[in-house]
Amino acid sequence: MANDPIQPAKHLAAACGLFCPACRLYIGTHENPALVEDMAARWEMPVDHLWCDGCRAERRGFYCDQCTMRTCAEARGITYCNECVEYPCPLIKKFQAEMPHRIEMWENLDRIHEKGFEAWFEEKRRHYACPKCGVLNSAYDLVCRKCGHEPGNEYVRRHRAVIESFVKERK
Repeated sequence: MANDPIQPAKHLAAACGLFCPACRLYIGTHENPALVEDMAARWEMPVDHLWCDGCRAERRGFYCDQCTMRTCAEARGITYCNECVEYPCPLIKKFQAEMPHRIEMWENLDRIHEKGFEAWFEEKRRHYACPKCGVLNSAYDLVCRKCGHEPGNEYVRRHRAVIESFVKERK
């Protein structure tokens, strides 16, 4: 995409199949520090615990830094959870079911396996891009954070009701 300088890089794909560039922590770290500062204030934690360059990068947000799926994959010498003989294990099943941005994890892992990382990365870039301006939005950006187009991306179009229900419950 013309508006998206992010290039395919393995550290931007989590072992569980999440696409890091569509994460609010990643977006905040790389494009909008005020977003990270707001999250830090809401969660009552230091801002430096939220800066994130991707789940497999050296600098990870607190959640990805503590991720047991990432460390499990590393210990087993695999790249993605679906390469494991125990897949899907109870840990990843529980993780997937907890939040709306994880709805497509199984599909993501299948696509990485079927099409390869770079093809999957391009698919996800289009999937999370605003159809009007091309900026990457998160699964929780119901409208584009740059141009205001609704929905913010294809992910939101597909899963809007689940996302809205989750956000409403958390208030």
